[in-house]
Amino acid sequence: MIKRLLIANRGEIAVRIIRTCRELGIKTVAVYSTADKDCLHVRLADKAVCIGPPPSSQSYLNPNNLLMAAINTNSDAIHPGVGFLSETASFARLVQDNGLIFIGPNPDVIELLGDKVQARKTAARFRLSTIPGTVDAITDLDAACKAARDVGFPLIIKAASGGGGKGMRIVRRQAELAENFALATAEAEANFGDKRVYLERFLENFRHVELQMLADGKGNVTVLGERDCSVQKHHQKLIEESPSVGITPRLRHSMSRDATNLFRELKYQGAGTIEFLVKGTVFFFMEVNARVQVEHPVSEAVTNIDIIREQILACTEGRMDIPSWIIRMNGWAIECRINALSPGRITRLEVPGGPGVRFDSFLYTGYTVSPYYDSMVGKLIVHAPTRERAIHRMKRALNELCIEGIKTNQQEQQYIIEENVFRSGNFGNAYYEQTFGAT
Repeated sequence: MIKRLLIANRGEIAVRIIRTCRELGIKTVAVYSTADKDCLHVRLADKAVCIGPPPSSQSYLNPNNLLMAAINTNSDAIHPGVGFLSETASFARLVQDNGLIFIGPNPDVIELLGDKVQARKTAARFRLSTIPGTVDAITDLDAACKAARDVGFPLIIKAASGGGGKGMRIVRRQAELAENFALATAEAEANFGDKRVYLERFLENFRHVELQMLADGKGNVTVLGERDCSVQKHHQKLIEESPSVGITPRLRHSMSRDATNLFRELKYQGAGTIEFLVKGTVFFFMEVNARVQVEHPVSEAVTNIDIIREQILACTEGRMDIPSWIIRMNGWAIECRINALSPGRITRLEVPGGPGVRFDSFLYTGYTVSPYYDSMVGKLIVHAPTRERAIHRMKRALNELCIEGIKTNQQEQQYIIEENVFRSGNFGNAYYEQTFGAT
């Protein structure tokens, strides 16, 4: 077992990793920008190192600063968390070249999956059905115009190094392409340091379903069921649930078989997620997130497995404490992402409790939410025996949650949870636009 782990991330996911490390007896090192000096993960870690000013490019996206922080604190390993450098093969290779363990897949595997364009090629090589789209990445408008004619409309522009809904734009006709291409490439470069994009045919109102995977790097692969992430605003997930009301046991088996084959052949190591677009009995490969996902707690709730723990064991010891193949899911879990709509100081925080309720956050009374990073400030997760009871439990938990001092999307989440179409379970990824309009 490693003795000290540096967490190359911030906020809620850093807090989540610290908690598992405490249970494993692993010392933790937090990193922070000057804007995050008072963040909860800095307080909870055994050590903390400032890695630069607020801009991500000078702090959380600076590989040399992160590596030096790890070396200077005698860390044995680096956990990249989510976003930032978590799917950057060059960072993983830099970590390993300096004698540290990277808590994630081998850099060569990240290159095959972390880059979304390469991931499509990899999936096709292993006979997964991919969405019609461009084979290679695109960096200029002329190439995009030519590719768009082949792909057809409506189409979606996606960042090659993307994630979290960043660098994505739907284009419904040729006249909209130039403006959206410029916006997507600029957003991709700002968020990932990579302006490359690719085009896919936009599949209307499909379910967005992903499988939570764990693997030990030796060919042993475990599927922790699926999550339905169809409730999205501007391609960013708002609500996730497990299992998916639209997935039959037979379809789950087919998706799990294809995902397991891919992860086994690649000798994947650690936690990962494979995402599909699903309608009826048809499913298309979308991408692999070669890291732990923000929404992993819903899978933890229905399987009673600590995904961060198994991820660390797989990457440091080449083993897992769980069986291979498909883990049985028990009950129903729902997660609502609580997003800040404004920066500001938290003047009051009351966290809901009771049976089957969990709140993952970095907030505390007196903390000031900065404008520099992702807007998500917490995740409210509930677990119950059935979907109906989980919805009622989430309604109760949202009513109990009190965050004052900043504006959040809590009221919107309350509306969705009680809305008839959501409660019916009969919806796809166009749900938000159909419910609220193109806001």
